[in-house]
Order: sequence, then structure tokens, then C-alpha cells
Amino acid sequence: MRCTQWHRRTPDPAERDACRRSLKKKVSAMNRLHSRRSALAATLAGLALALTACGGSGGGGSSTPASGGSDTSLSDVKSKGEIVIATEGTYKPFSFHAEGAGDLTGYDVEIARAVAEKLGVKANFQETQFDGIFAGLDAKRFDTIANQISINAERKAKYDFSKPYTVSTGVIVTKADNSSINSFESLKGKTTAQSLTSNFYKLAVDAGANVQSVEGWAQGVSLVRQGRVDAIVNDKLTYLDYAKTNPDAGLKIAAETTDKSESAFVFRKGSTELTSAVDKALDELRADGTLAKISEKYFGTDVTK
Repeated sequence: MRCTQWHRRTPDPAERDACRRSLKKKVSAMNRLHSRRSALAATLAGLALALTACGGSGGGGSSTPASGGSDTSLSDVKSKGEIVIATEGTYKPFSFHAEGAGDLTGYDVEIARAVAEKLGVKANFQETQFDGIFAGLDAKRFDTIANQISINAERKAKYDFSKPYTVSTGVIVTKADNSSINSFESLKGKTTAQSLTSNFYKLAVDAGANVQSVEGWAQGVSLVRQGRVDAIVNDKLTYLDYAKTNPDAGLKIAAETTDKSESAFVFRKGSTELTSAVDKALDELRADGTLAKISEKYFGTDVTK
């Protein structure tokens, strides 16, 4: 007799008790099975939630960093053991190859190497044409740029800058025996040699000079030495480099601007940790005389402050 049907009949007491015991066992077994299934379902649901939170669905295998937009600029440099520095390699005396095909050297290159040493990493230079140097920084091909990048409002809006390691002015260069020019006002009516595409062309014109067009510094300074023009207006660093290699040129700085141009390392916006570390390195290099020593080597004077 099937015990599930015992209530439809009138069995004897012994048989009824046996059926009750059998049913209790079945109910208990079913309850245990239900509990196990519920526990398994809860476990699977928790696992699915965890996978979703970790980005497990989608097959890419990558996850979004929990830190979101945290600044890892310095830790990235430290972890790879090098700082990647963009520079032209064709911009003497700042970044060039000795004797045209030798090792990369120059004022900016030596300062960048000294900074990297302070950071405890290697300086890895990537030579890049100037037209693409900022695009390379934006694309994270470099960590910074060391190429006499002047600080201005437009660039500061998009990039972070270190403290300046070069400070320069605009200067009037004349023959050493010229006593008629001693200020920008005294350029009025005088003839200067200028590249028409340079900022110094406008400076000369605004001062009232008659400008003779030249291709660049080399041609212009040659005309000054020959006495064919009265002066040339250009960057002080350009003159100092020329005077260092041509000490008998017979030229002098007759006047200079009060406005100063400052050049520094450039970083992607938000690279606060790396910028601060480079600032600290520059402060130490300035304090121990390293910056002045490098500057004296290339310009005969300290142009770092």
C-alpha cells in the first residue's frame, strides 16, 4: 500500500503509524534539499555580483583602477627606472650632437641628466622635431620636455611647468666701440638686422629702427661686425653662446629689456607629483652650484636665475 494514500482508507493503527514515520522522513529529506538549493543559489548570486563589480563581463580582462584619476606621474617614472625626455637634438647649444654626429649633449641635456640623477632614475632622451614635441607629450610618449620651452599663459593653461632653469632677456648687440646706442629708445633712426619672423623684429620696429631683413642671427651679427648695420636685437642667450665661442668678435651688449623670458621642464596637466620632485631636484642643483657650473660651461655666466 502506498503511504501517501493512507488517509483514503482505514488501515490498522500499526500500518498508519508506519506510514506517518515514512512521510516524516520524506518531508525532512525534502527540507534539507531545499536548504541546500537555497544556499547554492545565494552563493551563485554573490559570485555573479562580484564578477560584475570586477568588470568580469565583457571579455576584455581589464579593470578600472579604483583610484580613478589619481596622480601616478612620479611613481610611474620610479617604477620603470627612467624619465623619458623629449628634446630636438639639433638646437645648439641647448640640445645637439657633439661635432655633428657624436653623443647628445647641450645645456638642457646636461641639466636634465642632473635632474634625473637626483630623482634616482635614468634620463632617456627621445629626439623629436619641435613641430611634434607637444603632441608627443600629449600622447604620453614622453614624461617631459627639455628644449628651452618658454613659459607663457597659453601653455600654462594646458601644461604643468617646473621652476625655470633658464632666464633670459632681449638684448641690443653692437660693436664694442659704438657709444651712440645705449637703450632701446636710442635705436630710433638706426639700422638693425633682423629676421622678419622673429619677435625681436617687432621690438626693433617699435623702437623706431630701420630694419634690414636677414635670415637669422649668423647673417645679422656678421653685418654688425662689418659695420653695415648699427645693431641686432636678439635673445641674450644667443649672444652669450656666440661670445663664448667668438671671444674676439669685438661686440657688446648695449642694452637689454626689463621683461624676462623663463624656460622650464614641461609636463602633462595634473603631473603634480613629478613636477614637485623635479622642482626639488632643481632647488638642490641650484644650491650645490651644479646649475651655475653647467651654465658657465655653455654661456660664460649664470643664466639660471
